[in-house]
Amino acid sequence: MLEILCMKTLFDSVKIGDVQLRNRLVMAPLTRSRADAGRVPNSLMKEYYVQRSGAGLILTEATAVTPMGVGYADTPGIWSREQVAGWKAITDAVHERGGTIFLQLWHVGRISDPYFLDGKLPLSPSAIAPEGHVSLLRPQRPFVTPQAMTKADIKEAVERYRQGALNAKDAGFDGVEIHGANGYLIDQFLQSGSNARTDEYGGPIENRARFALEVTDAVLSVWPAGRVGYHMSPQSDSNYISDANPKETFPYLARELGKRKLAFLFLRDKQGPGYATPELKTAFGGPVVANEGLTQELAESLLQKGTADLFSFGKLYISNPDLAERLQKKAPLTPPNPATFYAPGATGYTDYKFLGE
Repeated sequence: MLEILCMKTLFDSVKIGDVQLRNRLVMAPLTRSRADAGRVPNSLMKEYYVQRSGAGLILTEATAVTPMGVGYADTPGIWSREQVAGWKAITDAVHERGGTIFLQLWHVGRISDPYFLDGKLPLSPSAIAPEGHVSLLRPQRPFVTPQAMTKADIKEAVERYRQGALNAKDAGFDGVEIHGANGYLIDQFLQSGSNARTDEYGGPIENRARFALEVTDAVLSVWPAGRVGYHMSPQSDSNYISDANPKETFPYLARELGKRKLAFLFLRDKQGPGYATPELKTAFGGPVVANEGLTQELAESLLQKGTADLFSFGKLYISNPDLAERLQKKAPLTPPNPATFYAPGATGYTDYKFLGE
């Protein structure tokens, strides 16, 4: 009986870093492309996040720290005063509902096109074009070969992350998450398939991880470690990214991040061959957020095994704004409609029903 009473559940209030969360459920970062002109967050986005404030932790959609870091239409930014004000309205409203919200700091690097960059080439550690086509641009066009970043470019990018973190504080966020995953700029430096540099930012893992750690340290100059998370995708299954030795690369970075005592490490890591979450949790030494293809039953199993501490849902949070309540009550879940993931307006965004409606 005592063992049953002491079992952890998804619905426990839990302290992660410096932040007390109402439950162990995390709303994953979800690009939805609803920002206004100037990439300014708006009242529709405020309604969307407020609807989902029952999550233990909301991680915002990926938010660019610089105009050179965008690669998709109508995604928000965090470099202008107007953007900060737009986000402040959202954080205030989420806090009024008792929610906790972190901003995800983003730079897409080579996963962009001159169309989004005032005619400039995208930036990346090396002049290596990704395969495939630019997302959602029509007519379809292949990715261009990016411009290899100079030392000055690298220094400028690190500073943009620092300023973005500072702007996030001004916007009233509870913390920030560094987007180091999914083949975007930080991941491009980390993984050998996109980083052919021969200076101190390329070659051995200690060099390829340098940019990620410089960005992390810049963010830590603004926020205490207990309010900073890091997003990692060890299976390298997005945006044509690859690494010659992932079993060395990701544990190395996890250990270095762990030395900095970050609040959490978020792992987009699906079950099956190559599942690295247990190893990376050990390397990191702190709280881990599990993500990718979770069900309630799988999340509960991982929690009891000690594999992860928080559990992140993406598509289910799109179509179930009250997901925490539905899971706790074992209520039916509404399936999402992928056709409206990036469509403009409220349809498929703020019009999903709550229990009892």
